[in-house]
Amino acid sequence: MPVRVRSAALAAAAGAALLLPATPAAFAAADTETVTVDRTGRIASDGTVTLSGTYRCTAGTGPVFVSSSVSQSNPSVRYGIGGTRAVCDGQEHRWVNRGRAFANALKSGEAHVEASLMELRPTSGLLLPHFHAWQEQAVTLVAG
Repeated sequence: MPVRVRSAALAAAAGAALLLPATPAAFAAADTETVTVDRTGRIASDGTVTLSGTYRCTAGTGPVFVSSSVSQSNPSVRYGIGGTRAVCDGQEHRWVNRGRAFANALKSGEAHVEASLMELRPTSGLLLPHFHAWQEQAVTLVAG
């Protein structure tokens, strides 16, 4: 039973993170905590998108992840592209996320990527999202 409770709490925290405003003012990031997005992403013939960049964060009290989303023809429709567990030791690290959009909705060409460095911080028995850094970037998706 504890596994289900923990899974439910994680799912609730992740869902709550999606409802938070996605603007730089919404993040309590220190100047030393950053996330970047490479200007080129890849899209495979099966629709799998690969995005990458760098991040830097300091120690957190809960698990920290680099998440990313991409939009293309309609900026109000974003597709989540994977998530990477972050190592918060104050050093710069690379991240790479892979995922597929619904029904191969993405293609080669210009796109817009948002990446965030988010911690699931324990608060009153719940894991709640705390944002360390956020970045948006125009990218080019290339076949490959």
